[in-house]
Amino acid sequence: MSAKFYNETLKKYISLEEVVEELTKYMRLNSDAEYEITVGTDSEGTRETQFVTAIAIVKVGNGGRYFWTKSEKISCPTLQDRIYKETMRSIVMVQELKEHIRKIFGNEPFWDNKITVHLDVGKIGATKDMVETVVGMVKGYGFEAVIKPYSYVAFALADRHT
Repeated sequence: MSAKFYNETLKKYISLEEVVEELTKYMRLNSDAEYEITVGTDSEGTRETQFVTAIAIVKVGNGGRYFWTKSEKISCPTLQDRIYKETMRSIVMVQELKEHIRKIFGNEPFWDNKITVHLDVGKIGATKDMVETVVGMVKGYGFEAVIKPYSYVAFALADRHT
C-alpha cells in the first residue's frame, strides 16, 4: 500500500513514513507517558465498498491523534467477505507500519507488541459468528486483537470517514 494518510491536526495528507515520524514526535512531547498505537479498518455496504484504515496513537488517559486512509472501491458480496477484508487490511497496515518503524529506528524493541489491531466485530450482533475467526487471523500474524466494545479505532475513528 502506498497510501496517503490524512490528519486533522496537520490538515494534509502524508506518507506512512511521515506518519511514523509524527507518531515519534507526539511521543517525544511527553516521553514519560504511556502510549498505545492501534490500527483499525471499517467499511460500509456490500456491493462496492470503500475501506478506511486508521492509525491512532493514544497517550493513555490524555487524548491522542489519528491518521486515516481510504481505499478504492472494491466488490464485497457478503458481510463475511467485508469483515475478512477489513481484518486483512489492518494486518497488512500493521506489517507496513512496523516495516517503516524498523527503517527509521532499526530493530528497536520498544515497538514490539506495542501495536494492536482493532476489529469491527463483537460478541453481539451480525458479526458474532466471525469473532473467533478474525481474532485468530490477527493472532496468527503475531498481533493482539481487540473487539467491540473496546475496538474504537475501527468502529469510531475509521467509521467517521466511511
